Amino acid sequence: MPFVRIELFPGRTREQKAAAAKAATEALASTLGCRPESVYITFWEMQHEDCAVSGILKDEQGAPSKGP
Repeated sequence: MPFVRIELFPGRTREQKAAAAKAATEALASTLGCRPESVYITFWEMQHEDCAVSGILKDEQGAPSKGP
């Protein structure tokens, strides 16, 4: 039974999260040979002040990145 935790910054719509959950579920089910019903996915939104890259908090790095 796979458990997946997706951490991201706020700003994604409910529809985007639903599409991501569906795509991840399908990929895991086909790759791991499990039933889609056994795949659990949670989304955790973190604030930019709660994450740092290269020692600098994201809220101090200018405009938030929507990319990887």
